[in-house]
Amino acid sequence: MLLFAFSSKAQTPQNNANKPKLVVGIVVDQMRYDYLNKFWDKYEEGGFKRIINNGFNFKNNHYNYAPTYTGPGHTSVWTGTSPMNHGIIGNDWFDKFTGEMVYCAQDDDVASLGTKTNAGKMSPHRMQATTLSDQNRLHTQFRGKTIGVSIKDRGAILPAGHTANAAYWFSGGGDGKFISSTYYMDELPKWVQKFNSSGKAASYLKEWNTLLDIETYVESGIDENTFEGGFRGKEKATFPYDLKKLSKENGNYSIIPQTPYGDDITLDFALAAIEAEELGQDEDTDILALSFSSTDKVGHNFGVNSKEVEDTYLRLDKNISDLLTYLDKNVGEGKYTIFLTADHAGGHVGGYLNSVKIPTGNLDYGKLKKDFTDFATKQFGEGLIKNVSNDQIFLDYDYMATKDLNPADVETKIEHFLIQQPGVYKVYTRTELQSNNFSNGIGYLVQNGFNQKRSGDIMIVEHPGSGYGRGSTHGSVFNYDTHTPLLFFGARVPHGETYERSEIVDVAPTMAALLGIEYPNATSGNPLAIMLDKDSE
Repeated sequence: MLLFAFSSKAQTPQNNANKPKLVVGIVVDQMRYDYLNKFWDKYEEGGFKRIINNGFNFKNNHYNYAPTYTGPGHTSVWTGTSPMNHGIIGNDWFDKFTGEMVYCAQDDDVASLGTKTNAGKMSPHRMQATTLSDQNRLHTQFRGKTIGVSIKDRGAILPAGHTANAAYWFSGGGDGKFISSTYYMDELPKWVQKFNSSGKAASYLKEWNTLLDIETYVESGIDENTFEGGFRGKEKATFPYDLKKLSKENGNYSIIPQTPYGDDITLDFALAAIEAEELGQDEDTDILALSFSSTDKVGHNFGVNSKEVEDTYLRLDKNISDLLTYLDKNVGEGKYTIFLTADHAGGHVGGYLNSVKIPTGNLDYGKLKKDFTDFATKQFGEGLIKNVSNDQIFLDYDYMATKDLNPADVETKIEHFLIQQPGVYKVYTRTELQSNNFSNGIGYLVQNGFNQKRSGDIMIVEHPGSGYGRGSTHGSVFNYDTHTPLLFFGARVPHGETYERSEIVDVAPTMAALLGIEYPNATSGNPLAIMLDKDSE
């Protein structure tokens, strides 16, 4: 169990004049910026519209690196830096020192709480930087609390940081519970046990039909098409979905996160956490790191142009509205600050783009891997390649030394081969990334995602628009994956909007400046002065 020298609440609190009592950092998984505009007319007044009409909207916000995945995304939002520095280079990656694939939140040295499975053996120990949450804990002598909540373990753990009071995530299967690990505590608090035994998860095994008349969902494609995955046990991926019936073939409670009800139960649990942990009830700023992850799962299954995605965002809008109403009543209007962004966006289904004559150049990864392996073996022998994963190639330096191969020469020959292959758009080598300073373009994004110690030796950039035949994906350097919302609302946030470019690494230093605390220790972003200066006018 992680131990800290906690200070008594009786000590003199921080000078909190005009500071929020509670910060709620919301990360929406796989949210494109255009969802704000696309579904605007159907959003209710109290959700996204309230935040935008009263807060500050950064309309040209982008991720400044690739790969644009969930683990790196959540980490970059909260650390104020990119994988180059914080070390979370993917959801999982090849560890060149152990020769094994590792998961970003995996920790075999802790035990699960709330489940008999290994789903709780998680912690933030692979993250190499502090978060905004950590800095607030340090600043308040650990009086300010931090709680992380998400359906996904990485969505709760990484934002909450190293010093969090707790992080909770959902275990599906036969559990249907929010769980944690002994990294944070010895046992689940009574309020968590009460929530888990309330039957809340079972209540969401019900019909999923559209919130509004499906005929009015003109912002998305037709309900029945060939570009969606759907659920086992249902022939067509069309509304309605009987989740109780379908759960038997779709992982029991694991079907809930695949629907907007996963966001519903996330909010249910988050509100229970605010109440039980008394967040926002004293003079020391508390932080709730809240991630809505069902949006990503629905996007992967049905695609960004689906009616399922539209319905999920209309329901998420209601979640946001309910959250703001709760905070007004229980923390106080004007006494809390919210920021809302996404861990990445998402592209159209590759099959759909092809059907409307938009080129995708989809990469046949299996064929590329085979052809490349054959080439490398013929050129350099069988022992050169240690691993090929996540669009990266790891070379064996011991092998090159025994064969008297120059690593830079090997990289150049491999780069020349790869750039000729179908679906490959660009290639960058370790030598190029370590010897150049890219200030813009694709090289800039690849370099910011390159961690000298953990990344591979060859980086492959796939063709724009690459994707699957069914369901959307993400991870690329292109705008459809990098352009995400960035909204601020509440205490010390003026009303405004801008098309000036902001980057995801600017979120944490902006919030640190607003709170008057130290930036996270590896921060590479900048506070967004256009909003902060307006607040001081």
